[in-house]
Amino acid sequence: MDAGDSNNGDSFEDISFWWVFFGMFYQLLKKRQRAIRYNSILTADDRVTEFLHGHWERIFNRTRMTRDYFVRFSSIMEQTGRLTPSRAVSVEEQLMIFLFVVGHGASNRDAQETWQRSGSTISKYFGIVLEAIFNMSGEYIRPPDMNNVHHKIRYSNRFFPYFQGCVGAIDGTHVSACVGGKYYLVDSGYANRGCFLAPYRGTNYHLRDRRRLGGDRKKEQFNYRHASLRNAIERTFGIWKRRFPILRSMHQFPLDKQAMIPVACAVLHNFIRMDPASVA
Repeated sequence: MDAGDSNNGDSFEDISFWWVFFGMFYQLLKKRQRAIRYNSILTADDRVTEFLHGHWERIFNRTRMTRDYFVRFSSIMEQTGRLTPSRAVSVEEQLMIFLFVVGHGASNRDAQETWQRSGSTISKYFGIVLEAIFNMSGEYIRPPDMNNVHHKIRYSNRFFPYFQGCVGAIDGTHVSACVGGKYYLVDSGYANRGCFLAPYRGTNYHLRDRRRLGGDRKKEQFNYRHASLRNAIERTFGIWKRRFPILRSMHQFPLDKQAMIPVACAVLHNFIRMDPASVA
């Protein structure tokens, strides 16, 4: 090998060294920038501990659950293997991240600041928890009972026997299957056919209209009762949407996640309703 070859080899080694050096320096700089950004005196673990052992209203406002039911839900998720703790993120924190986003309509950036985690970490655990809760839908969401009349209809003089085939109410946001002899109450924007039962068109039917007009005609009486039953059912959806504001203003998630979020929120809503201490 001549002197020129030797010099070329040394130059190549020098270049390789500097590439390695700059690569290591860049990684250290990134870590330094991240350390400066997430520099709260409280770590994510500290925040979880603070919510779990602080005033009961704090964890309720943060997760929409009482402390006891949050702990119970965390235990269910971990003991059944639906969620597993990672080296850095506990199951409790994973759930709190998810509940913070759906329960407050919080953005990824808001969650980063609250939990002192990177955006990718927030997205990762939001998706993991979403899928885990979505897969519980068969346990916590039951389809309407097509064989029996709901007790609030059967034992009401206003609703029975007029609406004995009613299994629910829908608006523009729900899609239903049709079962013979059963139907959903709908507003006047729907056609009155198949498994949809709409009020009479051109006839006052809102509760305030009935109080004003007296509702002595058959169509008015039917529409009054129709509106009363629809309102009773739709109040549940109102509570559901107030509990999880993300349902009123969905973030720009991929479409598959957007489809899963209402189901996951319904699972959480039904689980929370089992708590005697729940507000709604």
